Amino acid sequence: MSAAAGLSGPGTSAAAAPGLLRLTSVPGYDQNRVNDVLLLRPATETQRRCDNDTEKLQKGNDHVVFFPGDIQNFQQEMALQADAAPWQSWSLERVALTLGQRFPGCHIWIIRATRMYLHKFSCYQNFVESNLFGAPEHTPDYGAVRHLRALLGHSMQRAGLPNPLPPLSGTSTPGPLPAGFSLTIVGFSKGCVVLNQIVYELAGARADPELRLFLDSVSDMYWLDGGHPGGSETWVTDKCALGELASSGVAIHAHVTPYEVCDPMRAWVGQEHRHFIKTLEDLGACLSQKLHFDDEPASIENHFRVIQEF
Repeated sequence: MSAAAGLSGPGTSAAAAPGLLRLTSVPGYDQNRVNDVLLLRPATETQRRCDNDTEKLQKGNDHVVFFPGDIQNFQQEMALQADAAPWQSWSLERVALTLGQRFPGCHIWIIRATRMYLHKFSCYQNFVESNLFGAPEHTPDYGAVRHLRALLGHSMQRAGLPNPLPPLSGTSTPGPLPAGFSLTIVGFSKGCVVLNQIVYELAGARADPELRLFLDSVSDMYWLDGGHPGGSETWVTDKCALGELASSGVAIHAHVTPYEVCDPMRAWVGQEHRHFIKTLEDLGACLSQKLHFDDEPASIENHFRVIQEF
């Protein structure tokens, strides 16, 4: 029996690979915002669970949260859809395993989109106001940070992690986060709308003691070839919002491909990306950037491959 299978209970199911655990309808900060979550435990933790070494288990508290793009879903569901079946190599399970290699020793959390319109258009309605196709309408107070904080805490509890985030208390003097807790946030394609929304909320969220403590634990944010069907705001260009991001000290990483930033039919995407980079550089942010596959024709295949290459 795998470690994941040994933990299966209400709202949980063991996925195909060892260490994978699927959590269904995990609530965030209110009962109306729920998301399915896929957890990949670190390989070292899976072994430690077999060894019953609780003390060592508590020391591994590095976490990566990933927000996938359009078409990406659980493998079983992708196999049933004609449009999605050719892209099963980028299923949530496969991406979790890829990220497990990219971030060894970390817990990998894949957040499934709130809904999938026509089984292919991801919508992150629980994190940002969105239309039917998932194009966002950003505001400074939608509650993305609070939802992520609560969703991650509830997911850790349901997965039986020994040192989970404590519940939000709403007090002005919150208790400390678990020792050594650190968080990396990664968005790919449509999933970048969640990172953008977090940026717009930084100023307001930092005024809340509990959310500030949570945000201070974020070490890195990765934008991977962001894109959505709207006609603007693919990248954050608001200088005040980017000023909050720059001053946070978070390491910012922007990885793009010609599929998004060199498309003449969507010229604003590349323009906004350049504005995002230039503004953050001017603000002295901790920033790294890379254009991948620039010597190859733009393709959706290379768009997905950035998940492997970043």
